[in-house]
Parts: sequence; C-alpha cells; structure tokens
Amino acid sequence: MMGLLNISEGSTIGLHAALYLAKRPGESVTTACAAEALQVSAAHLSKVFQRLARSGLLKAVRGPKGGYSLDRPLTDIRLRDVFEAIEGPMKLRDCLMTRPCAKQDECLLGDMLRDINKLVAQHFDKRLSELCPCEGAE
Repeated sequence: MMGLLNISEGSTIGLHAALYLAKRPGESVTTACAAEALQVSAAHLSKVFQRLARSGLLKAVRGPKGGYSLDRPLTDIRLRDVFEAIEGPMKLRDCLMTRPCAKQDECLLGDMLRDINKLVAQHFDKRLSELCPCEGAE
C-alpha cells in the first residue's frame, strides 16, 4: 500500500542534505562527498544543491576547496524552506479527491486529514537548529 504522504525524492534528498550540512558548520562540502555520505546520486544531489543555492539557503564556493555550505543560521532555516525551495509552496489539502466533494462535512476522512495536515505543518516548521544539536550552530 502506498503511503498517504508523498514527498518527492528530490525533496527528501534536500531535507537530508540540509541536515548533513547543518552538522558541518563552516565547512564547504563537495557534492561528491555529500552524495557518498547520504548514499544518493551525485547528479541528483547536484540539482538539489543548485535549487537550494538559488533560493538563498546554500552558498556555493568554486575552486579546489569549493563546495556547498548553509548560507543562513540554523535558526533561520525551517524544513518547510528546504521543501519549498525544491517543490514550491506547500499545499496541504483537506480532501483526497481530485475535485473536493460538495459534502465535506460528511467526509469519513475529514477530521483525520485535518489532523495529519496539522502534524505535517508542525513538523515542517521545525528549524534546523532544533534538529541539529551541533556545537557552534548559530
């Protein structure tokens, strides 16, 4: 059975990569090094890093000692920021139908979906600083 919560592989990689970088404050990490550590495709991670850099979450350093690092303090980066840099605005829906039903007040899943949406929103509003008890983390 497929899960209700579908997050793209790109977003999943982005979330894990952001936490990976958060644990290395002040370091510039190469795509190859991060891809190996995260066990993901370097090509896919490169595209994710480029999106995160374009959104202002990462800074890219060129050259032999180059790579990527977070460009904002951990207290200023929410999981939602990372997700939305990859996917665009998060849209939590209260109906699983393609076109919402006219009788939403009678939906068997209504309360459950609202509760799930609330949990998802709360989790994605967490900041990297909450998830990374790193020394020197801003």
